[in-house]
Amino acid sequence: MAQLKFGKQRELWQPFTVVVPAHNEENYLPATLSKLKESFEELGAEGRIIVVNDDSSDRTRDVALEYEVEIVDVELRNIGAVRNAGAKACQTGWLFFLDADTLLPAKTLALALDRLALGDAGGGALVSVPADTKINFVKWMMFYAVKICWQSIGGWAAGCFMFCRRELFEDFGGFDENYFAIEEFFFSRQVAARGRFSLVREPVITSARKLTSYSTWELLRFVTMPIMRFAGPFQSRLGLEILYDDDKSR
Repeated sequence: MAQLKFGKQRELWQPFTVVVPAHNEENYLPATLSKLKESFEELGAEGRIIVVNDDSSDRTRDVALEYEVEIVDVELRNIGAVRNAGAKACQTGWLFFLDADTLLPAKTLALALDRLALGDAGGGALVSVPADTKINFVKWMMFYAVKICWQSIGGWAAGCFMFCRRELFEDFGGFDENYFAIEEFFFSRQVAARGRFSLVREPVITSARKLTSYSTWELLRFVTMPIMRFAGPFQSRLGLEILYDDDKSR
């Protein structure tokens, strides 16, 4: 396949690793890994993939084997700790984190690699959902409200896609394992405290399974939890069933 004309700083790109945390993701992982490998090939990028298989009871591990990627097996059920386990197995200087239900287009990856090549400490990308997603108006408003507040106003990376320099990641100790959610908020602050933090404008495409599987009221209760109690509820899995005990959206 011919390489696409993305990446103005291509000559400065370094080898990198993409860590993919996965718990019972047999239905989404094939598309994610396939798109990753396609993007690597299109860009001629020197990337590795590590799937962190977190106590899966389905074919998640088998899928990773089929795609011939590296596998780290853990039983943690804490998303920050799972990502940290993948980072420990990383041997490259640049580090990416991608959710198992998220597609990373070649152009988005190229822009992120350019940011690191230009000296950024790290960053993330804007987030989209598939164009054919069918949800009601209120859910669309909730999606865009969270996106605007979190990324446009807050300037923080979405948890489905983050990147940084490994030495900085090790310097601040990685993801805070005291939290079972909003770990991307603390990641964004830590990286930004050590250098330039960028959100590339080309989006990643994450699944809309939470939006389609849960009712408007269930989603509203979840997204307003930080407003009502901020970090407190995120220090256990209590109230985070949408994230951790999620059979609806598989």
